[in-house]
Parts: sequence; structure tokens; C-alpha cells
Amino acid sequence: MSSPLISIESKSSIKEAIDLLKERNIRSLGVTEKGKLIGLTTEKNLLNIAHNTYVDRAKSRDTEITYFTSNKPVIAYLSTYPPRECGIATFTSDLVDSINHQAALSPSVIIAINDKGEYYDYPSEVKFQIEKDDKQSYKSVASKINNSGISAVNIQHEYGLFGGNWGDYLLSFLEELEKPIVTTLHTILPDPNIDAARVLQEIIRLSDRIIILAKAGFKILEERYNCAPDKIRYIPHGCPNVPFIKSEIPKGDLGLKDRYVISTFGLISRGKGIEYAIRSLPEIISVEPRVLYIIIGETHPDVRKQEGESYRQSLYDIVNSLGVVENVRFVNRFLNKSDLIRFLQATDTYVLPYPNRDQISSGTMLHALCTGKAIITTPFLHAEEVIDQGAALQCEFKDPHSIAENVNAFIKDEEMRKKYEKRAYDYSRDLIWPTISMKYINEFYKDLGL
Repeated sequence: MSSPLISIESKSSIKEAIDLLKERNIRSLGVTEKGKLIGLTTEKNLLNIAHNTYVDRAKSRDTEITYFTSNKPVIAYLSTYPPRECGIATFTSDLVDSINHQAALSPSVIIAINDKGEYYDYPSEVKFQIEKDDKQSYKSVASKINNSGISAVNIQHEYGLFGGNWGDYLLSFLEELEKPIVTTLHTILPDPNIDAARVLQEIIRLSDRIIILAKAGFKILEERYNCAPDKIRYIPHGCPNVPFIKSEIPKGDLGLKDRYVISTFGLISRGKGIEYAIRSLPEIISVEPRVLYIIIGETHPDVRKQEGESYRQSLYDIVNSLGVVENVRFVNRFLNKSDLIRFLQATDTYVLPYPNRDQISSGTMLHALCTGKAIITTPFLHAEEVIDQGAALQCEFKDPHSIAENVNAFIKDEEMRKKYEKRAYDYSRDLIWPTISMKYINEFYKDLGL
């Protein structure tokens, strides 16, 4: 303990107390009231108090929403949500922002899914929170929604978001809920195991409407999951509405002048196939030595919990073993929307090297389309539709040579690359968020009988 004792008045904030501990490099801090010592505290104690205060405040939000005065329908969205870093969270935020902007519904309500042990400083639209691995939490929130003025619930479904076996805790929520349910499926497995099939079949049964993000979902749901065709609606994944500009314009601000930029973005995990794109580089560099492959995004938080940074390290190892260090750049952070768009606008060729066909939607694909990129992609389910419309070039799964061959075709033939850029941008015009959000609004009104 320091001598003389360093202290702080009890009316001071927790932040002020922690800052004082760090500034003076001390472990304990006296707490005074009108100059009289009333106790001691430590940084650990202060952090525990701050944490408990936040949790109590977050949980109290559940009681804030009971009745609504607006005569417009109120839609609640069950999903992950920012500031949680997750592709579904970003999708939901973009969708809700656009729906709110249309002003055809009451302000949206968010039911946020929290990972075990994680707490987030959510914005005010988050009125309910469900703890992923607490089955009772699902039932409790469903009961509160039943007693509220919420008109319907839109569920953003991805197996990994929910607790239980293949996310079957969600079924407890659906069974308890007495409001109309519209479920958006972000993953539809064509060949699921027994448990995955059971969960999705129950979700379909308990939902009033199923929204798919790619047309390929129709056949899979009908044939594999026995879903009635009239229960399914196709509403594509949305994308930002951004201007089409030449890549040379933003390159200067990003320090990329005179480089031929290839990029891939997203939360990094083994399912993205980035290793195959890296292995294609020696063949590409032999044609264009100025190539720079930018890999944008931090490791997926769930992956980081399970295996740390082992996958990213394996990518570094491949880069070093191939001797392409000067041709690869990792942007190891979760970019905000404006920074992400700038990197994409500075891109000459965008690569999606997904190794598996089952991917039925891809937000990264939509971002590449809306920024007018010359896209090279494996033929996963969502990409097949884009390839068929001539808005992207196809490369083969797990095939670095195929990736290199297509990239080199764009490098050697600038007119061909410009043609694919225009096709990509034109393809995206019907997919911008204002258009997609209006499709959701119309669907909600139909399902509510309005």
C-alpha cells in the first residue's frame, strides 16, 4: 500500500477510480466520504462492480417494452446484433436500419442472442436478450413477447447461433411463442445429419413463413425437408447502395497505388478456403509481379475460442513457405462499413475460394457485386446463380491452378475485366437494401393479414 494513502471520493465514477489506480501504479485505493476514509478498493473489485451493474442494466431492459402506441405493426428480430462481431449481426443491422428508414412499420425491436459469458453494450433497440446456452432464457423471453405489443417475430436462423444440439434450444422459444413467426434461413444443408434435419424440420413446422436467400433453397426444402412450397418466400440477401468507381481512385488513400489488388474479406475460418487462393499466387505473380492479395477480417470469434489463431497462423506459414510475403497483406480487424467499402472499391479482382458447395448465402459475395468487382468464385449454391447470370467467373473447388488461371485472364484482358465489373454492378441493383427491406415489409403485412 502506498504511503501516504492515495484515495478518491466515493461519489467519483468507477472509471475515474480505475484511471487513478493505473496512473499511480498502485493496487489499492482508499475510498473517502467528505474526507473521511470509509474503505479500500482494488481494480478487480471495481471491474466486478462495473460488470454487475452492466448486466443488471441489460437485463432490466426486458421490462421496458410492454405496450406500443403506434398503429403500425411492430416486428421483433431474433438474431445476433452489433456490437457483436458476426455476419448475421451485420445482416440484421443492415436489414433493420433499412426497414426503419422506410417508416412503414413501428421502430424495430431486437431480441439479441448472447454467447456464453459475453455481454455487449447494445443500442436502445435491443429490448430483450437471450443467453445462448440457457434454455429457460428462450422460454422466458418468448413469454414476455407474448404479453407485449409485438405483432410478429422474424428469426434470423443459423445453426451455430443457438444453444443445444444443433441449436435445438430455439425450438423452446418457438413452441412458447404465440406470435406469427417468419424465419429467414441463412444455411440449408442439402445432406444434413439426423439431428440437423430434425431441428430444421421443426423450425419449418413451427414457422408461419420461411424466407430463403437463394433460389436453390426451394428444391432443397421441398425434397429434403418436406416443406410445402407455398410456405417459402425468396428474398435475396441485401447489399449496400454504393457508387461504381474505378479501383485506381481509392488505391492512393490506402497505399495501394501501382498494385494489382486481389481481395477476400470476412470473418476468418477454415471454411473460407483462403489457403487455396494463397497457393495460387506464385502462378499469378509470374504474370503480374505487382499483385497484392489482401485478406480482410479478423478470426471468427467462435473459432478463436475453440482453436485460437491456429488457422491464421497456418495461412502465414503458407505465405512464408511460398516466398510471397511481399504479395500478401492481412488486415486483421473487423472493419466498419465505410472502411470495408473503400478496400473493396480499391480491389481489381475479388476471390471467393469457398471449398464447399453447401453455402447458400454469402454477404461477401453481395458486397463484391455492389462495388462492381470482377469476381472469381467457386460454384457454391449462392454463387451458381451469379455465375449463371454472367456476373462472375467460375473456378474449381480446392484448386489453386484454377483460381490462378481465372485471375490471370482478368489481368491479361482488361476489357474482359471491365465487362465483368459492369455485369456485377448491374446484377446488384435489384439487391440494394431499400429494395430488399421493402420485400420484407410486404411479407410481414401479408402474413399479418393486413
